[in-house]
Amino acid sequence: MNTELSENLKLPVIAAPLFLISGPKLVIECCKNGIIGTFPALNNRTSEGFEQWVIQIKQELADFEKETGKKAAPFGVNLIVHPTNIRVKPDLEICVKHKVPLIITSLGAVPDLVNSVHSYGGYVYHDIIKRRHAEKASQAGVDGLILVAAGAGGHAGFINPMALINEIKSFFDKTIILSGCITNGVDIAAAIQMGADYAYMGTRFINTNESRADDGYREMIINSKAEDIVYTAAVSGVNANFLRPSLEAVGITEEMWKNTKKMDLGNELDAAKEEAKAWKTIWSAGQGVTAIDDSPSVKNLVSRLKKEFSQAINKQIKTTSKFLD
Repeated sequence: MNTELSENLKLPVIAAPLFLISGPKLVIECCKNGIIGTFPALNNRTSEGFEQWVIQIKQELADFEKETGKKAAPFGVNLIVHPTNIRVKPDLEICVKHKVPLIITSLGAVPDLVNSVHSYGGYVYHDIIKRRHAEKASQAGVDGLILVAAGAGGHAGFINPMALINEIKSFFDKTIILSGCITNGVDIAAAIQMGADYAYMGTRFINTNESRADDGYREMIINSKAEDIVYTAAVSGVNANFLRPSLEAVGITEEMWKNTKKMDLGNELDAAKEEAKAWKTIWSAGQGVTAIDDSPSVKNLVSRLKKEFSQAINKQIKTTSKFLD
């Protein structure tokens, strides 16, 4: 675990960068309450707007620390490192300029990007769903790997988390972040016991007061179960998990979502617009929806997670103590 990032945490949790959903309000509340808050740079339509978000987050967290005397948790930005993302260079320059503590990269691990972030003391964590991706990211010099296991929301993987974490830890000895159906404090404790340094939570934070999610989106999550999650490439050409009712609502049938297609985003700007348009009406979530039945504030959620985490650890110690020498 990177101690500089974990120093001011109340829980070993990273609130994942949620496409269209995470914004400054959610990030700030996460950091104020002791977990790492993150957001995708592309959630703001322009690089200029993205920079204003970064400035806002830094200023509000600085004000919080001055007013309370407490240290806020660090924040992070997700950059899509793919040829179709023409903003990656200017957005990276903004991150370097403002010394964003954590950069989360997706769809590409590039040594030059890693070196740029390391130049000011920042960290780079990279999303992976399989060993080959992890090996490439490790060679690029990333500081941590986000293991996106089966059942996670968004562009999820397909490998059981136990198998995935054991395989990656066999050759990668830096920070491990586990993603996939982590919804409560017990799940966080389980992730840590499995060998992860952090738990990566996405779907649970869609249903918070501070998220940018539509009320209908939140309600659908509350009313859905694990079997309502559909893993398909039909929406954007990249496999991801979506809520079945949202697919059906726009006329995507089971026959259609079983089809796959090669990622072909076409013109970069048009591709970004089309992707955002699709995800506005077709809602993503992980199988962890089965344990979500409310939309609390981030403050109340983190307080609950901390209590559940503590209880889970204490119960485990009590249960396993008789097996220890």
